[in-house]
Amino acid sequence: MKTVLVIDDEIAIRETLEQILSYEGYGVLKAGSGAEGLKKVAADSPDVILLDIKMPGMDGFEVLQRLFADGFGKPVIVISGHGNIETAVEAVRQGAYDFLEKPLDRARLLVTIANCIDHHEVLSDKRILQEQTAGAHPLVGESPGMKEVRAFVEKVGPSEATVLITGENGTGKELVVGAIHRASARRDRPLVEVNCAAIPRDLVESELFGHEKGSFTGADRQRIGKFEMADGGTLFLDEIGDMNEEAQAKVLKAVEENRFQRVGGTETKSVDVRIVAASNRDLSSRESGFRQDLFFRLNVLAIHLPPLRERGDDIELLLEWFMADLAARLKTKPRRFGPETVALLREYSWPGNVRELRNLVERLLILAAGDVIKPSDLPLLPGADSEQDHELGFFQCRDFQEFKSVSEGAFLQHKLKENLYNVSKTAEALGMQRSNLYKKISKYGLRTQPEVG
Repeated sequence: MKTVLVIDDEIAIRETLEQILSYEGYGVLKAGSGAEGLKKVAADSPDVILLDIKMPGMDGFEVLQRLFADGFGKPVIVISGHGNIETAVEAVRQGAYDFLEKPLDRARLLVTIANCIDHHEVLSDKRILQEQTAGAHPLVGESPGMKEVRAFVEKVGPSEATVLITGENGTGKELVVGAIHRASARRDRPLVEVNCAAIPRDLVESELFGHEKGSFTGADRQRIGKFEMADGGTLFLDEIGDMNEEAQAKVLKAVEENRFQRVGGTETKSVDVRIVAASNRDLSSRESGFRQDLFFRLNVLAIHLPPLRERGDDIELLLEWFMADLAARLKTKPRRFGPETVALLREYSWPGNVRELRNLVERLLILAAGDVIKPSDLPLLPGADSEQDHELGFFQCRDFQEFKSVSEGAFLQHKLKENLYNVSKTAEALGMQRSNLYKKISKYGLRTQPEVG
């Protein structure tokens, strides 16, 4: 539930707004003065503030200045009487999200609050993505496959063409998307990600295109979709092969026309979005269950990311990179990998690919006993198929929590293999949601395709 703080010296306005907003499902906090409002902000950190400008004592301007000085990052909507419009406009210039004139129009009030919440979430997502991409490791590796990937990014990044990236889970598809976005003219606009596999099938359209209030059960307010959030930037459709056919048809239309309608809406929205899609499976045949017209529309520029087992020469480079990067992040001394350890890790098949390797390095950095990581420091690698290795690994666990993680990873890997690596069938057999299984696959670095070779 989103919380709105109303700061206004008129009790009638506070009570009216509380009634309106509570009915719409918002949590409501009230303050009768600027000083009281600042205390409420410090104690409760509301999602939106409705701030009156003209108040006795500490007026709205001073409240606004103190909020910004204290690093308050949520939206502030200024409310003012007719005679204070110029003052309200000045408040917007100084950082307020918008202003509303008294007496407040209920419909405009609700739309403004909904829009400012969505806008703030877009900015937050953009900031997080910028922090992630700024701190993300580059496309490390000197193997032929990685050289090809870097050359591809350099060539296609500045273009406006749609890109399709394929590769197993954990091969770094999201890093390639970030590199393509940073190489484009859209680098200062949002990079918005949608994990199509993690969204319930009946909510995919709402997630992509947004919805109007009342368009379906639970739609208690208007929502802006990812296409709209990414306007001017890049939209990353991860695991697009798991999208249902009806949503695929609407995505095809949106990609071709740069237009769409929110669920339950009649207004056509126009956007300028570059699409980058990714999948861990082959979408090029009808047997894949993926619309071929959408595949051809997405497959303008395509790159396949090689699995880590085909990048043996890159293992040592990645180990060194992750160790240095993680040690800096965790503010601890980096450790060295002994030559015997490196040799063992080069022989491992890495079913979880680069993601699994990074997780292993982080664990070793924290738990290994000495400055040099030895083979005896290596834990059970959850993607291994050997039941004997699993049995030995169970007895090597340091505590019960680690045993539960190791055994869960081994069990899920076995079930994936038993169901021919079909994630949907595996989830159904286990009686768990597919999105939950994908989280487990990512957590344990599990393989979702048969091992090659």
